[in-house]
Amino acid sequence: MAQTFDVVVIGGGPGGYVAAIRCAQLGLSTACVDAGRSPQGQVSLGGTCLNVGCIPSKALLDSSEQYEKLKELGHHGIEVSGVELNLSRMLARKDAVIAKMAGGIQGLFKKNKVTSYCGVGRLQERAGDRWQIAVGEETLHATHVIVATGSVPRPLPLAPFDGERVVDNAGALAFETVPKRLCVIGAGVIGVELGSVWRRLGADVTILEAAPSFLAAADEAIAKEALKYLTQQGLQFKFGVAIEAVSSDADGVRVRYGHEGQPCELVADKLIVAIGRLPNTAGLGADAVGLELDDRGFVKVSHWRTNLPNVWAVGDVIGGAMLAHKAEEEGVAVAELIAGQAGHVNEAVIPWVIYTSPEIAWVGQTEQALKAAQVPYRTGRFPFAANGRAHGHNDTRGFIKVLAHESSDRILGVHMIGPNVSELIGEAVTMMEFAASSEDLARTIHAHPTLSEVLKEAALAVDKRAIHA
Repeated sequence: MAQTFDVVVIGGGPGGYVAAIRCAQLGLSTACVDAGRSPQGQVSLGGTCLNVGCIPSKALLDSSEQYEKLKELGHHGIEVSGVELNLSRMLARKDAVIAKMAGGIQGLFKKNKVTSYCGVGRLQERAGDRWQIAVGEETLHATHVIVATGSVPRPLPLAPFDGERVVDNAGALAFETVPKRLCVIGAGVIGVELGSVWRRLGADVTILEAAPSFLAAADEAIAKEALKYLTQQGLQFKFGVAIEAVSSDADGVRVRYGHEGQPCELVADKLIVAIGRLPNTAGLGADAVGLELDDRGFVKVSHWRTNLPNVWAVGDVIGGAMLAHKAEEEGVAVAELIAGQAGHVNEAVIPWVIYTSPEIAWVGQTEQALKAAQVPYRTGRFPFAANGRAHGHNDTRGFIKVLAHESSDRILGVHMIGPNVSELIGEAVTMMEFAASSEDLARTIHAHPTLSEVLKEAALAVDKRAIHA
């Protein structure tokens, strides 16, 4: 007998599993269908983010940074010798983190009485007021369906993934040895984070980028500062690159490309292709049921509603910012809308973070965007070099910049590069969510000594009254 639910969520990543839990909290009978697998091939919820994305990459970023720091502790009066890399143990730690977090999701499903199905969920015809969803040999019935199938790596036709020499983000998290020569195509978030991991562990890393500049989505001052530090660390960047051919031979992966009007060639042991992501609708049955997709393959929505009655979509599969926390908030919003509440996501204050060293984070509008829109604004900037806690950590790189409207003083954007800014950005998001002014932020007491004082001083600098600079 087919199982019947109020809601069936297709996809168990951040958007899907969070939507399922919130639906259950609201008293809706809920099932979540997901075909996710861990790096070892075991059934694992959490989607790309948990299994081969956000979580494992941050685990390796931390491990590789710890390894690098151990070799540079002399300034603390700590003499260390004989530091050796055990890559297999480092990767095992990463996998253990994945397993623990995936088990946590299963525990949350059990706690909230969410029924979990392993497999690919396929939309079928509607029977009365309920949708039918095929999962292998089973058929589920649901009044509402939430599509949260996420995204997949965008392939480069000239360099198809082979899982060995040419890899996507998943393959780049599982190299059995540190490649001596590593090439990364794509200087976005994934490219620079994975490039940073393997550079710290000993690889010679070259990053090729088609765009003429670095991190165009970030504030120009932040992008310029980030490129300076990443280059100092040994990452080699080439911008305005046109990939012409990729082949493999006994020497490695051979990448031929054009740069500044000249033909160039690079030979690497491994090639990571990180040129973006595509919506994952394979096996969903979109054509069969008439689910509308746009010309890029994303599910078309209006306030997360698709063209089909009671079918919703959230996260990467609908486009926009492909961020786990954006997908989570959309999942919550849809659950609440289904339950008759007022689901809402403020897209103007979605934070962005890049977990390089130093970290990069921002929220709101960039200075170049404000100029282009002719919005009158004031800016305040304060360096970590003037902060006592940063000196105590021996990391004074970077700065924080606050942008505020010239007349209303409302905060329009906050941009950071420096130590622990992935955590500091949360305060800026909160301030902007409550429509705070730079004066509000400047007059908020911050503990001393903390890195957060840099944000306060940047707000003070908007009115040209920073105390410590």
